Amino acid sequence: MDISGRRVLITGASSGIGRALAFELARRGARLAIAARSVDALEEVAALTGASVHQVDLSIRGVAARLAAEVGPVDVLVNNAGAGLAAPVAVLGDDEDARASHELNYWSPLALISALRPPAVVNVTSLAPVTPWPLSGSYAAAKAGLSAATEVLRMESPGTLVLEVVPGPVDTPVQAEVRLIPGSAAVLDRFPMGSAEACANRIADALERERKQIVFPRFYYLAAFFPLLGRIFLRWLSRNVETSDVVLRTGSHGDPNARAARRAWRPRDARESVSR
Repeated sequence: MDISGRRVLITGASSGIGRALAFELARRGARLAIAARSVDALEEVAALTGASVHQVDLSIRGVAARLAAEVGPVDVLVNNAGAGLAAPVAVLGDDEDARASHELNYWSPLALISALRPPAVVNVTSLAPVTPWPLSGSYAAAKAGLSAATEVLRMESPGTLVLEVVPGPVDTPVQAEVRLIPGSAAVLDRFPMGSAEACANRIADALERERKQIVFPRFYYLAAFFPLLGRIFLRWLSRNVETSDVVLRTGSHGDPNARAARRAWRPRDARESVSR
């Protein structure tokens, strides 16, 4: 695929991987439409890329279809928008927070695919389904569903390029939020972390080469291909983690402590990041 001149919609483009990918695809000549809840951050990206800006909250049912109608036909859809919801499974149940999380992380990507029917789809899932951790059940379940749907979409649509991006730890504001979950910082500090810019470069390369899946950083391919090993290891690490009944909503419009952690976040020194 030649990205130059292609019309690309990127959701969740206000920060992290989505923001870095907008810059990378624009550098390669793509014509961008970018969407997220934080319009000020989107306009900063648009000023440097020429993208059209679409302020949306994809955690609300029906918004994805309206976004598709607003943007119109695209060559590439990048379903990158997502946010975590940290809470015990038995406490969260199926309440409104849980349903909004699944709308954002699972249903909205499928709604955009259905409404746009683009020649190329990029679904950003997560390593979370194969590396479960206390309080991450809702998020991991939604991303597991999106991963399965991505595989089935590829089977059902042989004429469509379907790329799954499976990020492990990436040095974005999300990491500040994840560290609010008990015990997570000690685990994250054991393993390598990649940069958003390097991840964006890998995604763009994978699109041009028409790849089916990438795991980033590459170190985590082992966990992706042998999920039982990761689950056993994390089950052992989590044995002394204490949890409470507190529900933590993350993302740019999350709870105050999550937003404060995002504002305080600073990237790791480049020497500590995994570049590819």
